[in-house]
Amino acid sequence: MAIYRVGHYGGDGARHLLTSEPVRVQPHERPVPDPETGLIACDWPVAWTLDVPEAWISGIYLAVFTSGNGFRSHTPFVVRDTERRSDLLMVLPFTTYQAYNLWPFDGRTGKNLYKGYTPEGEIGGNEERAFRVSFDRPYVDTGAPRWFEMDTATARWAEEAGYDITYASSVDLHEGRIDPGAYTAVVFSGHDEYWSKEMRDCAEDAVAAGTHLAFLASNNIYFHIRVEPSADGREGRVVTCYKEAPDPEPGAAGPTVRWRKLAKKRRKAEQGLLGVQYNGILAEPAPLVVRESDHWFWKGTGLRDGDGIPDLVGVEADGFDPSMPRPADSEQTLLAASPYKDSWGRGRREHNTSLCEDTEGTLVFVAGTFHWPLALNEPDHLNPLVQRATRNLVEKMLEPRR
Repeated sequence: MAIYRVGHYGGDGARHLLTSEPVRVQPHERPVPDPETGLIACDWPVAWTLDVPEAWISGIYLAVFTSGNGFRSHTPFVVRDTERRSDLLMVLPFTTYQAYNLWPFDGRTGKNLYKGYTPEGEIGGNEERAFRVSFDRPYVDTGAPRWFEMDTATARWAEEAGYDITYASSVDLHEGRIDPGAYTAVVFSGHDEYWSKEMRDCAEDAVAAGTHLAFLASNNIYFHIRVEPSADGREGRVVTCYKEAPDPEPGAAGPTVRWRKLAKKRRKAEQGLLGVQYNGILAEPAPLVVRESDHWFWKGTGLRDGDGIPDLVGVEADGFDPSMPRPADSEQTLLAASPYKDSWGRGRREHNTSLCEDTEGTLVFVAGTFHWPLALNEPDHLNPLVQRATRNLVEKMLEPRR
């Protein structure tokens, strides 16, 4: 096993920190899914344990596993630093990683919160999906969670830019192991769709305390979840979300449905915190069409109203919905209004990039597209206009307040 820390590192993208001695392991049977919930949890013996050295700084780390015959896989983890209060805290969406994890990708038993396999071995849909998914299992394929590159691109860009940044996971946020209100700004770098009440309470409390929030992708805070213990009592090991199916144990926080359906009059819709919310999947990438080009956000880009940044709106999009709640006591600026074709056949829709500022000067930014963080450092998406606008945002957030 080899351990790497993700970062810029002069363009290398990561730094090797440790390689273990060879570890002898045996094959283990794949667990049978729970017949009621579809939960798949591996009760395998521990083969090796990493004691994180005190000298290792907070960051995104990869454990790379190489078998005797050369097969390689890996898994990500985060090293926290709760003793130091950095300017920026980056939160990685581990609850969403697990929601999409279809392990084992075997044509028989694999399940995630979207789908599973039919008896014929085909990938099905809601009828085959799980209601509960466990962190006690590998990720599919080579071990990189779906859309992990959004998070690594953001980290590499931020560290190359020299920002004072530390890292945490969404499970840390849920469990209260970090206090987002202690940082100048919290950056949600990737596709952060699955949120517990505890996570949302932390984010809302942070804004109320004056901490800025930056959501660099889209479809954030869409599903309400519970983060629950494993069968043997270890906290934070299971993500539960029943969605359209009846939730048998909703608890005080309410059923695990879309946030916008959780309360009467859509009072818990995600737009009430974010300013925009998920509104569609793109049939194909579309240009991000600039608005308010004289705003400080676009300073130094040379962009004008109506200019399009090619292919920047991609995969899933957010937009402003006037029928939904909006952030209280805040002034909202829509920095982009980008028409796109919806893949579900609902015709033309509009993407928005949003910036909300409350009466105390606290900012909540939402890019509203999957391609924004990729444009920061992912080679096939790299865009200096997006880099400059994001730097404008971060530097504004770091300005001292009067």
